[in-house]
Amino acid sequence: MSRLDAPRLAELAQQKNWQFKGEDAVIALARQLQHGGGIRAIEPPQGLQLELRPYQREGLAWLQYLREQNLSGILADDMGLGKTAQALAHLLLEKEAGRLDRPALVVLPTSLIFNWKREAERFAPDLRVLSLHGKDRAERFALIAEHDVVLTTYPLLWRDHDTLAKLQWHVLILDEAQTVKNAGSRAAKIVRDIDTRHRLCITGTPMENHLGELWAQFDFLLPGFLGDSKQFARTFRTPIEKHGDAIRAGILSRRVAPFILRRRKEDVAKELPPKTIIVRSAEIVGGQRDLYETVRSAMDAKVLEAIAQKGFARSQIVILDALLKLRQVCCDPRLLKSAGAKSVKERAKLDLLMDMLPELLDEGRKVLLFSQFTSMLALIEPELVARKIKYVILTGDTIDRESVIRAFQEGDVPVFLISLKAGGVGLNLTAADTVIHYDPWWNPAVENQATDRAHRIGQTRNVFVYKLVVAGSIEEKILALQEKKAELAASVLTEDHAALAKFGESDIRALLAPLPASEGR
Repeated sequence: MSRLDAPRLAELAQQKNWQFKGEDAVIALARQLQHGGGIRAIEPPQGLQLELRPYQREGLAWLQYLREQNLSGILADDMGLGKTAQALAHLLLEKEAGRLDRPALVVLPTSLIFNWKREAERFAPDLRVLSLHGKDRAERFALIAEHDVVLTTYPLLWRDHDTLAKLQWHVLILDEAQTVKNAGSRAAKIVRDIDTRHRLCITGTPMENHLGELWAQFDFLLPGFLGDSKQFARTFRTPIEKHGDAIRAGILSRRVAPFILRRRKEDVAKELPPKTIIVRSAEIVGGQRDLYETVRSAMDAKVLEAIAQKGFARSQIVILDALLKLRQVCCDPRLLKSAGAKSVKERAKLDLLMDMLPELLDEGRKVLLFSQFTSMLALIEPELVARKIKYVILTGDTIDRESVIRAFQEGDVPVFLISLKAGGVGLNLTAADTVIHYDPWWNPAVENQATDRAHRIGQTRNVFVYKLVVAGSIEEKILALQEKKAELAASVLTEDHAALAKFGESDIRALLAPLPASEGR
């Protein structure tokens, strides 16, 4: 396991910007790592009811080494490679070794509570797990000391902060750690107050939008390792993101690499069936096209005025509003709450979807249909009802997630409507072999996470991923921006410096460009 070795860590520890608790502590750590012997193979815990794959054994050994050396890190394997299972194996090994004399605290999105409880019951039944979720959770505070693992959620963390911060924990784990990518958020501040021996982040997307998110996680894990936020912006973020500085990107990549364990599915899970991505385009015509151009022209003028008055950086709200309205017109004019939109009868993309679905279902496919707009899912529902297509739906308002998931996984329901925010992570939906992204967004990590609900370990069939876009519109341009985002992440996380691109005002100009001439006009 070359990503983390004692000599390399010792070199890093001696760098001036690694300010833990003074120079003496840094020197002591460097000496400790130089004589630490590196990572050793680890036997999985006896009570683990799961046969770990070779790369998962390496992950367990890496987690154990971090704990031995009193270090922190990010387990950043691709979605579907079993990060939760590796974390549970680590916790169970701590218990069997007698080190789990304090509970472990796991903070996670609400949607993952069920998944963690289920996997703990299946794979590590010897771990006593307590869920602090629901209105009656305060009644369970007295039981914390009797358990090995305590689960709470980011929304509840600040409400229960007074109780949790008074306790001492063995390890604090942030699952989907990109949730605290804003270091100034309430959750990000609170997790820093938790008294714990060790810290660990779990995320398949350590960087979604920009390098500041990576800094925020390291500021939690190893405070001072990447300097403060201003130093980091000056040294790395600005040169890399705005100027495409490959040298700085390489330095940053080598600096964080020992503390990020990241494996790709294509490298370690070669038995997974292939994933085919297909872009399906719809052309808008008539009233829908006129509406798009009307909105585009008005918002273009509004954005230009805002940038001229306040500058690009301070015009984000106006820009996002413009992009939102154009995306809504592409999805379905009814999403745009305006008098002009009400009279529009065309709905090119919805028509495309409803042409596709019957054919896919006739082929025996089971389909996950993602949209960022719950209101769009609400418009799709009556179309499915009219065609007598069985479906289930999962949004942030869904109360009984488990029964909905089971109906799709085990039943004869062929279509699962899912809001991207509510179901983009934490679901194992290998019954599906087809994923449809109804409306693209320029963050490829979010779409990939959603796709990986189906394309993950346990999948035995080829997975087909359809992206529905309106030809020539903002949506086609978003696909191009997705590539830029992916290239930026790859340049830092994998030292691929082939294309570091700026995302800024010029990209906005492209997004707000007019539609190309229509063949039907």
